Amino acid sequence: MQILHDYPLKSLNTFGIEAYAKEYVQVGDVSELKQILEFNRNKKKFILGGGSNMLLTKNIDALVININLKGIEVVDETTESVIIKCGAGETWHQLVMHCINLGFGGLENLSLIPGNVGTAPIQNIGAYGVELKDVFEKCQTIHTKTGELREFTKGECKFGYRESVFKNELKGEYIITHVFLKLSKHGFHRLHTEYGAIRSKLEEFGKSPSIETISEAVIAIRKEKLPDPKEIGNSGSFFKNPVVSSEQYKKLLEKFPEIPSYPISDSEVKVPAGWLIEKAGFKGKTFGNYGVHKNQALVLVNYGGASGKEIFRLAKIIQATIMRIFGISITPEVNVI
Repeated sequence: MQILHDYPLKSLNTFGIEAYAKEYVQVGDVSELKQILEFNRNKKKFILGGGSNMLLTKNIDALVININLKGIEVVDETTESVIIKCGAGETWHQLVMHCINLGFGGLENLSLIPGNVGTAPIQNIGAYGVELKDVFEKCQTIHTKTGELREFTKGECKFGYRESVFKNELKGEYIITHVFLKLSKHGFHRLHTEYGAIRSKLEEFGKSPSIETISEAVIAIRKEKLPDPKEIGNSGSFFKNPVVSSEQYKKLLEKFPEIPSYPISDSEVKVPAGWLIEKAGFKGKTFGNYGVHKNQALVLVNYGGASGKEIFRLAKIIQATIMRIFGISITPEVNVI
């Protein structure tokens, strides 16, 4: 395990931002990780996974530890379900495809989400009516300062909408090494086709719902709407969908009768941030070598050579405009570093 200095991070963040790590090391197993943490106890550390959910606005003045723990295995099985253990360094979409190929259900709606397995619980990733918490069993972690190994149950992770304990009170304290997921077996799948886009795509394909066809539909939808980070720098959805009170939504309806929503409870509704941003006139706008994607207003993009500060400045302008027009606060889903 060699610690490298002034290491370029451009290829390690999906926005393609040019930034450097003061020190950098990649670890492939838990013993290596424990060793790195022990020998560098007093150094400031930055944990890097797939680099898909962050915007770098500066160089990282710390030891960047890139988690590359691999492996996918079935650790428990019944007639109805399996529990799989997956290394934090596995690519999320490859895990989804692997499980579908084995006939395991539960992840199909989460197809093509960028990033690695280890960061999925931090964000409680979700798409098309499914969130990670729906299949999450537990995760194994290591404390960044003490090296103590600890398991977190679903309850202990305190999952919320794009939230977890790892984004809040325990931020930066634990490194996720393995994730355990409970998935259904053939004959016991619960398919989620509530989103009209999935139903429409299945009709277009002329196929009935299954874990394979739902995954196929989700992949097609995402490819139509979202740019490939290998071609255009981006981090997927930049903002969370805001939740407003039913009272506030009624007032918004008077001014914007076409404003869509998804009920959360009797007193709250979720409003699509993409709709707000598009209505405010930002969809497809370019500002030199960065801007808002032409097919999905939620996605901020780096066309090449933009700085993280420029993209963050655009995000702040969008936030201020949405507040001025709609009186709604939208917050980044992406971690701004």
